[in-house]
Order: sequence, then structure tokens, then C-alpha cells
Amino acid sequence: MSDSAFESLADSLLAALEEGIGSHVDAELQGGILTVDGDDGTWVINKHAPTRQIWVSSPKSGARHYAFDSASGQWRDTRGGGELLATLSEELGVVLAWRPQ
Repeated sequence: MSDSAFESLADSLLAALEEGIGSHVDAELQGGILTVDGDDGTWVINKHAPTRQIWVSSPKSGARHYAFDSASGQWRDTRGGGELLATLSEELGVVLAWRPQ
């Protein structure tokens, strides 16, 4: 994946997350970093261009790195294979959706 393709996918994802989460809890996207203040603590979700990953710091599941799987169109945990939107949906109690553009 090229740098520009990663940037486009990551920016699209972060904007969709801010919109989907923001109607339920406090979420702010600034400089490629999405900060979510929920009942259980603070989630920090950011793009990491050198590795072409989305990095998540969660008060529930800890630190995770997600790489885009073009075959499924999903961001998958690099250690366990879990899917980013499913994990965040469960932890935050919201339904999240995103499709690559």
C-alpha cells in the first residue's frame, strides 16, 4: 500500500469513528489522533504512518496495532486478528460501521 493510500484510508476511518462514536460519548479528532472519553476511561486512536497501522490505546484491552487487510476490507489486530470496529463497538457500546473508499 502506498503512503497516500494509507493516509486516505486512515483519515477516512478516523473521521467515521469520530462521527459514529461522537453521538454517544465525547470524541475529538485532532491532528490524526482521535481521543474518546468514555465511562470506563479514555481511548486514544491514531494513525501510525511508518508502519501503516492504526494504533489504539484502550482502558479495557490495552494497546493494540491494526493493519488494513485488503482482502476483507477490515483493520485487523496484528497480534490476534481481531477486527478494530468490532472491538471498539463492544468496548464503547456503540455500533460502528466503515467501508474503505
